[in-house]
Amino acid sequence: MTKTISLLGSTGSIGRQTLMVAQELGLRVAALSANTQVDLLERQVRRFHPTLAIMMDEDAAKELRARLSDEETVVLSGAEGLCAAAALDEADTVVTAVMGSVGLAPTLEAIRRKKRIALANKETLVCAGELVMDAAEASGAEIVPVDSEHSAIFQSLQGCRDRREIRRLLLTCSGGPFYGKSYEELERMTPEDALRHPNWTMGAKITVDSATLMNKGLEIIEAMHLYRLPPEQVDAVIHRQSIVHSLVEYRDGAMIAQLGTPDMKLPIRYAFTWPYRAETPDQRLDLLRCGALTFSAPDEQAFRCLRIAKECARTGGTACAVMNAANEEAVLAFLRREIGFNDIHRRVESVLERVEVKYKPDLADILEADRLAREAVRNT
Repeated sequence: MTKTISLLGSTGSIGRQTLMVAQELGLRVAALSANTQVDLLERQVRRFHPTLAIMMDEDAAKELRARLSDEETVVLSGAEGLCAAAALDEADTVVTAVMGSVGLAPTLEAIRRKKRIALANKETLVCAGELVMDAAEASGAEIVPVDSEHSAIFQSLQGCRDRREIRRLLLTCSGGPFYGKSYEELERMTPEDALRHPNWTMGAKITVDSATLMNKGLEIIEAMHLYRLPPEQVDAVIHRQSIVHSLVEYRDGAMIAQLGTPDMKLPIRYAFTWPYRAETPDQRLDLLRCGALTFSAPDEQAFRCLRIAKECARTGGTACAVMNAANEEAVLAFLRREIGFNDIHRRVESVLERVEVKYKPDLADILEADRLAREAVRNT
């Protein structure tokens, strides 16, 4: 069970909820990190008094360092700072809640140090799943998922003695704010429309990914690596109520699911306490009031990012890293109103046609694929 955490990405939605759970469980917070939010990170440092605080932006780090001159916390910056936080001896668990491929290097560092990784950064496994899982297996590091869907699968597999008993994993998906819309209707959707998620409060990038269903595609790829299953054994199903968080179907026809309120503190808490469960102060699921639970197939013709992700999963190699980087850049362009909603998948498809896929890649190949994909989107 976790006693001390390094939290990479403390100012985002997952990071803030992680700190709530840490307080509730009485955990020590040894490191905090943020991108540019100096004010919030300063408040967090003064509340938790970590050994390290990291700002990804160097100018922001200088400002934070000046503000915290009365604190003993050491302020570092950039990717090196994240890796230092991941390697911190006093932390037994590293929470990777940063967005994007920047989470890959510190995750690998934490694996090398045989720490528990509470994984909330899906891009790590999307871009380098085989590399990461092989490293974790070799070192004996524990990877416990924080994503609600992967935590649900993780919990539903606790009684599984042999992975050959699994027929398939079913990741549930709310359908996002545009559920039921046609491809033509999606052409007119704005950033404001895309950011109105019906069930979850999340950051802008992941909320847009939920609107395009790319988020579910990324999760399918992540689940393949996390549970060592081929693409044909992982799929998604629309479940608007976000009560059933995912399911495992076994070969004998049994299905085991994890249900709960749409509250990220539940999987965060379990990632810290596994293999035990802690009492929760939060609202519990009331089956008599949650209403009907419905399921339907996603529309991959309208939401083409999901189809693209599945294709990249089957392709393998650096295809998923290229797709992920292209999507990150395209989503940023959409949020800046430089492109339309459906242009997100068009940019990703275009980049996949132009950037060569390398098979059995090492870390350098993956990082180069990421760089080339971002460059290709920016030059489109």
